[in-house]
Amino acid sequence: MSNLRIPTLTRRAFIASATAVSAGAMFTLESNARAASVREFRLRAGFGRAQITPEPHGDTAVWCYDGSLPGPEIRVRQKERLRIVVENALDEETTAHWHGVRVPNAMDGVPHLTQAPIPPGETFTYAFEAVDAGTFWYHPHQRSFEQVGRGLYGPLVVEEAEPIRVDRDVTWMLSDWRLTETAEMREDFGNLHDAMHNGRVGNTVTINGRVPDYFPVRKGERIRLRLINAANARIFGLDFADLDPVVIAFDGQPVEPHVPEGGLVVLGPAMRADIILDMTADAGNRTSVVDRFYEGLAYRLVDFVYDDQPLRKTVPDWPLVLAANPLPEPDVASAIRHEVTFNGGMMGAMVMQEMGDMDEGSSGAMGNMTGGMGSMTDMMHSGKIWFINGVAAEGHIMDPMLTLTRGKSHVVAMTNATAWHHPMHLHGHSFRVISRNGQPTRYREWQDTVLMAPRERVEIAFVADNPGNWMFHCHILEHQAAGMMGVFRVARPHPLKGEPKCERS
Repeated sequence: MSNLRIPTLTRRAFIASATAVSAGAMFTLESNARAASVREFRLRAGFGRAQITPEPHGDTAVWCYDGSLPGPEIRVRQKERLRIVVENALDEETTAHWHGVRVPNAMDGVPHLTQAPIPPGETFTYAFEAVDAGTFWYHPHQRSFEQVGRGLYGPLVVEEAEPIRVDRDVTWMLSDWRLTETAEMREDFGNLHDAMHNGRVGNTVTINGRVPDYFPVRKGERIRLRLINAANARIFGLDFADLDPVVIAFDGQPVEPHVPEGGLVVLGPAMRADIILDMTADAGNRTSVVDRFYEGLAYRLVDFVYDDQPLRKTVPDWPLVLAANPLPEPDVASAIRHEVTFNGGMMGAMVMQEMGDMDEGSSGAMGNMTGGMGSMTDMMHSGKIWFINGVAAEGHIMDPMLTLTRGKSHVVAMTNATAWHHPMHLHGHSFRVISRNGQPTRYREWQDTVLMAPRERVEIAFVADNPGNWMFHCHILEHQAAGMMGVFRVARPHPLKGEPKCERS
């Protein structure tokens, strides 16, 4: 059984909590939904078995969608309307969250905040428009540290109206598992050690639910590889050797095509990257993909093995630039600014002290919080391990930590005052990453999940155009369950005499 307890609410309490944001909460990008074609799908969350590790190991008991690991790929075209019926065949409540998809608030799949969770034996119908093309995914938000960790996830791909030309469009869902020597699942979900450190990092890494051996390719072939990190906590830093991967999208959003810094494609939990790989070696060769993120723990993920018959002599010279999605551009100069600080975890008090000493006299979040966290030991024993602006979340429903004026540009300056990485995810929106440690980012990339290194300060900018209460949390799922979670409320300002006012946080 899990050691992390997440409180639940009655249906009556959920309905009461939702009333405050229900009025006027229709997503603005749904205006053309009636004109769009409708694609219908059905997903069944239940129990299954999967051959995660190669024979002679046996299969592993998992939780999965439609009996497959990962769940079935949902692939639609941009602007199509989706209607997805999710059936719960588990013995506990669940939901479905459409990660990175800009959905109406009621369709976001956060238990008790945007919907009552789906009871065992019942269904919930999600309906939304695929407003953005790109690589997304789906997973539960109910006890996700265990439900996702046992295999409940699947890819959601929205194709562009005019996709770029490639020979193959391939999806890899990356994950890891904590297995015994007999390939059984270790039942230590939600333990205190994982929650206080870097989460549940497994000992067995898979691509699309299997430990990979090789991936067949042909010389001259161009592949669009959609990478999705579905792991609870593992961060990937993939080295494609001499293939020079070209990143064309992050988190479903186009970016200026470029070879990543240091050649590594780095993905924190929940992050995605679309990359172009041109296969340049001769027939019969092998090229290893190596994960090098953790120092001293590099391992071979998979080999590209070249077929004896080349596809073409040289790589193609086809355009790589993706069409932009309909995202409103934030006006950074006039944006309303907010400060957010993350703290807690093992060695958290030490890092807070160090950073407080570096910023003596600060009147911002760091200066206000270094002395106000109380007894870290007592809070950790109570399950409150991680904090956003000094508050550890208990469950998914809470007072908003920030209220964002709808239709306005906002900059959120985030400080990671901890000793651990955190992939921070904002629901309902994509944002530009505009600076790291005070230096402007080169590509000002759009993301929905941004990986923050220990002691790093990151600024993001976006237009708060999607009304409702939106979850904001670390996507290391053990960190989320142990407190690193909050709510951003997007709402119109109260009518006042003269010009509307919005307080700066």
